Amino acid sequence: ALMVMQKTASDIGHGFLNDELGQMRHRIEKTLGRVSSTAIRELDRIRIPDFGRRSRQLPHFPLIAAALLERKRLSTSYASRSRGEKRQRQVSPQRLILYKNNWYLDVWCHQADNLRTFSTENISEVSTLDSPARAIDPATLDRWLARSYGIFGGEATDMAVLKFTANAARWAADESWFPDQQGRFLEDGSYELSIPYGNPTELIMDICRYGPDVEVLAPESLRGAVAEKLRCAANQYV
Repeated sequence: ALMVMQKTASDIGHGFLNDELGQMRHRIEKTLGRVSSTAIRELDRIRIPDFGRRSRQLPHFPLIAAALLERKRLSTSYASRSRGEKRQRQVSPQRLILYKNNWYLDVWCHQADNLRTFSTENISEVSTLDSPARAIDPATLDRWLARSYGIFGGEATDMAVLKFTANAARWAADESWFPDQQGRFLEDGSYELSIPYGNPTELIMDICRYGPDVEVLAPESLRGAVAEKLRCAANQYV
């Protein structure tokens, strides 16, 4: 989000993502140029894959970013993937976050009278309102939106305790799962990781990608949810 916050509202255009990648390339070129005079000719050996982004087209991003920086409310239509429905909402933008190569917007939703996080590619029919945005102090935003695992964190209500096999321990230990994570190597070479979480959706998906190399030790509700997800996956190959 920092890259966007450094721009003025008038600077933000439809091609801002390509602009940022271009600026990144320019910074790499300058850095390599100081290291070696021939480095620039070999720049193609440095790859920056653009995997994981759900949408390359974000036509409403300039208007969203402008409202955020100018502290204006937005009238939006938001399509929730989980519920499969579209709803009209009036929101006060709070922060833009680039998370796992996708943009999210933290808002105060005036319909829900609460904080929410929206995927920007699911926001449509956007218009700026004359009303000033409701201001939420940064400490409150961090407490509600950055205190537990995942982009849709919320308050941490549980502590996930994961045990990785010795084969996966080195990778799991080097991976940054969450700022408040706690980990320790066990005598058998396995690795135990504790992560605070609220909404388990994203955590379950990330646990499942380790397959048989991780076991959920606690809580029982998370252990059951992961087991059910893996059973459903295995049943597709029976």
